[in-house]
Amino acid sequence: MPHVNAGGSPVKIAAVDRPDQPSISPELEDLYRGFEKALLVPLWTEIGDLMPPHPRSSAQPHRWEWGTLLDLAGRAGELVPVGRGGERRAIALANPSLGGKPYATPTLWAAIQYLMPGENAPEHRHSQNAFRFVVEGEGVWTVVERDPVPMRRGDFLPQPGLHWHAHHNAADTPMAWIDGLDIPFQYGVEAQFFDFGRDTLTEEEHATPDRSRAERLWGHPGLAPVSQLRRHEGTPLLCYRWTDTDAALTDQLALEREGHAGPIEPGHALVRYIDPTTAGDVLPTIRAQFHRITTGVQTAPYRETGSSVYQVFDGSGQVTVGDRSWRVSRGDLFVVPSWQPLSIRSEASASDSDSGALDLFQFSDAPIFTRLGLYRSHTEENSR
Repeated sequence: MPHVNAGGSPVKIAAVDRPDQPSISPELEDLYRGFEKALLVPLWTEIGDLMPPHPRSSAQPHRWEWGTLLDLAGRAGELVPVGRGGERRAIALANPSLGGKPYATPTLWAAIQYLMPGENAPEHRHSQNAFRFVVEGEGVWTVVERDPVPMRRGDFLPQPGLHWHAHHNAADTPMAWIDGLDIPFQYGVEAQFFDFGRDTLTEEEHATPDRSRAERLWGHPGLAPVSQLRRHEGTPLLCYRWTDTDAALTDQLALEREGHAGPIEPGHALVRYIDPTTAGDVLPTIRAQFHRITTGVQTAPYRETGSSVYQVFDGSGQVTVGDRSWRVSRGDLFVVPSWQPLSIRSEASASDSDSGALDLFQFSDAPIFTRLGLYRSHTEENSR
């Protein structure tokens, strides 16, 4: 039977017969009972788990099919109110190896959010950094610091922590999108704050402008409003438009065809969303990027510290993460845990992709690791 000491200590230390461990003896057993009573754990019994030769994530690779998510979110739209209490009709991805917690990875939250016609999601704010990414549809405006921001297919809408925000659906159809936040990270380090805001939006905030005030100030490439050049915690640009993302990816691949530098590897264009005030990541804890992979291209296996969540924006292909492999298509989401190799083969065509390529949105916790000096990456030689 496992030892339970009289003091009920949560520390349990077993003497084991291994070459790297001390010889088992009554004296060693007595020493270990003393450690347990004093709430002490010797390194020599734990070093293999605490200091492995490379990261061993508690998360596992997994894929969620968009059709299933959309169907369940639609059913929730008929049954679950969106007002105070639940705050948002957001349904989180739960990684199968994280004990049922609503976490996609140990540091990242990802969810599908669903808003019915005419609905308002009430105002609140939180210390967690967040974003919205729209894979299909339009008609919802997110209102950030009383600035209505339109949400359309392909748009990426970052939102730094502690900004007041609400949503309203001005369309006659429901709309869904994905939310990404650093909830697990802030929960783990015990740094989270949350405040309820106003219950209703003003008439002005229910407006449906084509461009937000933030976009009119900051949405001009290479140009910044001098009156607003001050320190921001996260990007002041509240929406990165699909038309700009698409053009940047298209130009990279065109340059490659003309014999110039552009893509990160042959047939694989990659852009990063950046803060126009710093040229760094858009959010202190979240990196967001967009990939375009030409049909027939297999990306070189790539691994990095920290975890990522991907959503297929357009096209189809085969994704391999570690020892898992799936076919993916529009809207599907998948997780890449820390230091697990990722390789993607594009099988897109004009029938399932507007660009004719496999387009993927990615967000990760890379800024956390970078700031702590813990970020590492490795690209294996592509064998194709």
